[in-house]
Amino acid sequence: MSENNAISTNELTARLQKAENIRARDGVIWKDKFDRTHRICDARELSDGTSVKLAGRVTALRWLGKLMFGRIYDIDGDIQFSMSREELGEEQYKFMKANVDLGDFIGISGEIYHTTAGELTVRVASYEILSKALRPLPEKFHGLTDMETRYRQRYLDIISNEDTRRTMKMRFRMLRLIREYLNENGFVEVETPIMQTVASGAAARPFITHHNALDADFYLRIAPELFLKETIAAGFDRVYELGKNFRNEGMDAMHLQEFTMLEWYAAYWDYHRNIDFSWKMVQQIIMDLRGSLQIEYQGQKLDFSKYEMIDYTARMNQLLGVDILEFRDTDALKSQLVAAGMFPADELEPLKSVPSIVDYVFKRKIRDQIVQPSIVYNYPAYLIPLARRNDADNRRIDIFQLIVCGAELIKAYSELVDPIVQRAAFEEQARNKAAGDDEAFDVDEDFLRAMEHGMPPISGLGLGIDRFFSIIADAPTLRDVILFPIMK
Repeated sequence: MSENNAISTNELTARLQKAENIRARDGVIWKDKFDRTHRICDARELSDGTSVKLAGRVTALRWLGKLMFGRIYDIDGDIQFSMSREELGEEQYKFMKANVDLGDFIGISGEIYHTTAGELTVRVASYEILSKALRPLPEKFHGLTDMETRYRQRYLDIISNEDTRRTMKMRFRMLRLIREYLNENGFVEVETPIMQTVASGAAARPFITHHNALDADFYLRIAPELFLKETIAAGFDRVYELGKNFRNEGMDAMHLQEFTMLEWYAAYWDYHRNIDFSWKMVQQIIMDLRGSLQIEYQGQKLDFSKYEMIDYTARMNQLLGVDILEFRDTDALKSQLVAAGMFPADELEPLKSVPSIVDYVFKRKIRDQIVQPSIVYNYPAYLIPLARRNDADNRRIDIFQLIVCGAELIKAYSELVDPIVQRAAFEEQARNKAAGDDEAFDVDEDFLRAMEHGMPPISGLGLGIDRFFSIIADAPTLRDVILFPIMK
């Protein structure tokens, strides 16, 4: 039996009886409020003799005859309290001992003092039982180890594990810092639809849901890109959205089907401006959260004081011995890779288009070997149908990715705002989809119409929050940095 289910019938019966004892005395078991004077973390800064009213979950109880010591906890810390039979009175003291268990919530009133051992403590003059826990905390409270329980019942993990508590608080602080950075630089946070009629904005297999009132199928968004560009067309110069995306693809340590993405778009920028702006943000966030640009991730020392520039097309040409910009024939490309001994035929069989094959080769043979922060740029145009073609060579696109430890953290480019080229790119994607590439885009006529009304020069960026934070927090998997990860 897992730790979260390890509760005996006798223990449940005993706690239910204690709950009825509380009802008999107080009239209510689960109270509606408690008027605190301080949070626990604030109370820890007070001087001896200060009167306080604190509340929290009971995490320790130690009875020593006429005296007891316990601890109450909230997300920001815990504090010791003491109760004396003489000060509380016989009845109150005995009721507390008989009816309060670990996991219950109580409110205490008293004054701050230090014990002879130097421990900051609240001397309780009165208490109130606020909420009865019918299930106990896990036996291994001071270090919950069952991974299934840790992910599925994250609240127990947070209560039990200081590392998890610190990680989650750091994540929420990072989100606040990102918003502050963007807001201070003239960006406006906007909201775009989660349910969309066209799956577009990234190469990914979508989730499909049915809208009963409209009797129509919708896609859960794989990216907010098209709507954010339409917001730029409306006249907002700089916009961003921090929210959930959904991609119905494989699950591993660095991929989950529901994930948090930051996307921003800035009018009149090109991708070079985005490199400078995003790199400064990455460095600032890491400095604020870790205090240094030299950090360690899973035993690997990383240096965020600099990055290497890697030419995608040049590196792939070197690997394959041909010009990847000229690839057109899917079967010929597969045959070439098999003949070169790079991949077996059955591994390439599911890939149904040139873009999917080239992307697969890059990820397996180049990206996975990139460890230190690297800016990869100069991609073939057929890989990103929404990116702006390079003025000197329209077979290339003005794009970059930030890659660290084999993981893509950022993808950004100068946006394609030419409606004629965009329509042709969408139509090519539709042909790839018809050929069996289930990650190819659909044609989005609404977006094309907005583009035909005119868009300014734009550069956009997507940053995977979960991946980025997993590196900052030195966490081995995305599940370790998500409050409530997807579980089967």
